[in-house]
Amino acid sequence: MSVQVLSSSRENALARAEMHRRGIDFASPYHLRVLRKIGAVKGVTIGDRRKSWDVLKTVHFVEQKVSKTSPILDVGAYASEILCIFHKLGFSELTGIDFNPKLAAMPHAGAIKYVLGDFRETSFPPAAFQVVTAISVLEHGFCGLALKEVSRMLKPGGYFIASVDYWPEKIDTSGIKVYGVDWRIFSKDDLLRLIEEASKFGLVPAGQLEFEASEKTVSWFRRQYTFAWFVLQKN
Repeated sequence: MSVQVLSSSRENALARAEMHRRGIDFASPYHLRVLRKIGAVKGVTIGDRRKSWDVLKTVHFVEQKVSKTSPILDVGAYASEILCIFHKLGFSELTGIDFNPKLAAMPHAGAIKYVLGDFRETSFPPAAFQVVTAISVLEHGFCGLALKEVSRMLKPGGYFIASVDYWPEKIDTSGIKVYGVDWRIFSKDDLLRLIEEASKFGLVPAGQLEFEASEKTVSWFRRQYTFAWFVLQKN
């Protein structure tokens, strides 16, 4: 399946439980989140338990499709669990990029290459990566240039794996700023337009498309929605 939608809060909770069983749950516990928020403890608050299903789906896909020496790039890497998990699983060629100046404080910074920069226009050479991941990044205004740059960075046959805030019908988020940037909850039509735009850069769905949603699993900024996860392959 190339596009899938989180169907229930229970499905998300089961994903986090599997991550915990496998020892790949890197989400900071609640007490640390509070202490870091008030400045009592230093360090980066990692992960978001609401983002368990799409993180685990990404891990499953990468484990099945690529070798542990394949170069992987995570865009929007600050506070993301993805590279921490891949490092724990033995993947060796890991890079993360973000424009947050605290990126160097991420865990395993010695083994994972963290690059401060804008992933819409990078200095990475062409065809540098087998996999590019973007968990909850594209909804913050990064679609257009990001797709072109992802295609440039991917090897032929490589995968772009992403998740976005989603609901089949359009939910208005105009005027809302999150982390200082725009915020969009993708609709079915938005996702179809993204897939059409991606095809111009040789990125095509890696399987079937499923857009139906049965439960709004998240409530944030007075909006209720769920998550969609998708994989595009460089042809």
